[in-house]
Amino acid sequence: MSASLEPLASPPADAAAPLADGYLADRFDSVAEKLLRVRREAASVIYGQEEVIEQTLIAILAGGHALLVGYPGLAKTRLVETFARALGLQERRIQCTPDLMPADILGSEVLDQDEEGRKHFRFIGGPVFTQLLMADEINRASPRTQSALLQAMQEGRVTVAGKPRVLPTPFHTLATQNPLEHEGTYPLPEAQLDRFLLQVDVSYPDMVSEREVLLQTTGVEQPEASPVLTSDELIEAQNLVRSLPIGEDILAAILELVRRARPEGADADPRIRSEISWGPGPRAGQALVLASRARALLHGRTAPGLQDVHALAIPVLSHRMALNFRARAEGVSLVERIRSLYDDLG
Repeated sequence: MSASLEPLASPPADAAAPLADGYLADRFDSVAEKLLRVRREAASVIYGQEEVIEQTLIAILAGGHALLVGYPGLAKTRLVETFARALGLQERRIQCTPDLMPADILGSEVLDQDEEGRKHFRFIGGPVFTQLLMADEINRASPRTQSALLQAMQEGRVTVAGKPRVLPTPFHTLATQNPLEHEGTYPLPEAQLDRFLLQVDVSYPDMVSEREVLLQTTGVEQPEASPVLTSDELIEAQNLVRSLPIGEDILAAILELVRRARPEGADADPRIRSEISWGPGPRAGQALVLASRARALLHGRTAPGLQDVHALAIPVLSHRMALNFRARAEGVSLVERIRSLYDDLG
């Protein structure tokens, strides 16, 4: 997936019409400048993955979760650690395996005894009680464990021993998945895939970036990101994203894109009707609106444009659609089909 990135430069003052709300206008430049620093800090540690950095940050800014799909050794774990440090978030990691149980993620109640001999149950929270959770190789976890994580991702709370327990805020899951290895895995159901705001495809770095990786990561000192935001400042940035205006023309383009991607809809593209088995639901449109706003803020613009919709169509839609058997047999590319849909938008 190749979307041209705008350069990491200071936000232009006249990038869009001024915000009507005075408070939002006062905060915009400050938040945009700090987010620019976050990107630079991440890029100083993760080499040659500017688009991955941007899309992951967009998912967090939009208040969602991201599925990182890539081969082993592409610094996905390092990426999560770097964002946790730069964004001031508490971070924990789960290594998903087939024998991982829901209690290993959520926690459990243990029978405790006080000094006077009275017994009572005490709750010990699992790794899900954090702000940035890395679920490594999520498709290796059993369906039962995946469903436990699903509630946490969707509701921001979990149920243990019949009692609801609220997770810290903000709460984001960055899950990883190997695109090739399928033996001993449990494919994520469509319902859980839909909970991920973006699917971020992590590819190999180019030669110049890979050379930098070899030089910078094999010495005595390892590069580390510096803290830029606190968790409260991140929440403020997320609120700012939701407050940015979106034009009627952009909203219409998002609606048209999502509706044309559904094979059973009256608005479906003829190729989609013959090649796609299931398409995106309304949550895809919500994801595109929020992610487009977040990308606009990252690039110093006070309102999203069509270029934001184009840049995010593939990461928003690719895990919310599936080719049918005939299309797979004929070698149809889902990414190319999505690209043709947004190219038609102009």
